[in-house]
Amino acid sequence: MTTAAPMPVPFPFAAITGQPQLRQALLLAAVDPGLGGVLIEGPRGTAKTTAARALAELLPGAPFVTLPLGASLESLVGTLDLGHALAGHELKFAPGLLARAHGGVLYVDEINLLPDALIDSLLDAAASGVNVVERDGISHRHAARFVLVGTMNPEEDTLRPQLLDRFGLCVQLRNIEDTAERQAIVRARLAFDADPQGFRSRHAGAETELAAALARARAVVADVSALPYGDEVHEAVGTLCIASQVDGLRADLVMLRSARALAALDGAAAITADHVQRVADAVLLHRRKPEAEGTPPAAAPAPTAQHTKGGADTNGAGRSNAGDQDWGALPPEPVGIERVKPLRPLIPSQTTQQALPKKA
Repeated sequence: MTTAAPMPVPFPFAAITGQPQLRQALLLAAVDPGLGGVLIEGPRGTAKTTAARALAELLPGAPFVTLPLGASLESLVGTLDLGHALAGHELKFAPGLLARAHGGVLYVDEINLLPDALIDSLLDAAASGVNVVERDGISHRHAARFVLVGTMNPEEDTLRPQLLDRFGLCVQLRNIEDTAERQAIVRARLAFDADPQGFRSRHAGAETELAAALARARAVVADVSALPYGDEVHEAVGTLCIASQVDGLRADLVMLRSARALAALDGAAAITADHVQRVADAVLLHRRKPEAEGTPPAAAPAPTAQHTKGGADTNGAGRSNAGDQDWGALPPEPVGIERVKPLRPLIPSQTTQQALPKKA
């Protein structure tokens, strides 16, 4: 008989350094899971899994559920026993991962590699807090309120824009290039690996305060009448979304709810435009149109005599195509063309004709 190995203790969330955008996005999603989850883009080894597992520990009794890459739709949403129901018995439902993740964190690594059907079900449940299973006219629904955390490596395929837009927040992580910051992170990790309980005890005070602030913020957000949105906040949200050329109004709604969650987490008496500015990047990163990035287009080179006289580098309408060439390409050199007289067809010589075999 084998003995089950104890689960490793998680790294404390309060001790995570070097990723402030990631910390804020995860806390906002924990305050208001209805935001639609957090999509984390970044290379390997940037504390994505560590931060998601540490977030679950801040929520009282919260499970941490991981969705395997090869999971089926039935294992995610659950299954219905139709034979049992058609025989006149009560509906028998086998819960899936969504039911297990209720009240906690559902972590999906490399979410961009999942089938679209699984991603749709994940995002539907994350936004609504309800999982609905239907089969042959029989349906079952149950609560599925969880914090969805999905990761994606930019080297792999990305998600379709329709799916990206349904994620509430998005954070883009990069490799840390500051020497002192890298050393601080590595030293903290080595200290945790050497003595996990001792390391956790040194951060227990900060962890307790963060968990208490998170609990208070969740209670404030649950009260719809608390922290109403003022005209200044609505104007700031509309201006940012219009400047980013987002499609639809989902970005406006998510930004308002994110600003409200941040104000509740700060213990503020009202939502301000500063809260909107602090959450704007995570809301707009994956929704902003490329042409709204704010970088002016490169100026076209001045036309030369060769370009304007119908040379080989024009498109036939007097416009230069020099911008389509690779950087550093030399302009084409004019080549003289001399008309050549057509050649007369070759006539086989008599000797050749005699050498050819005669037709039968």
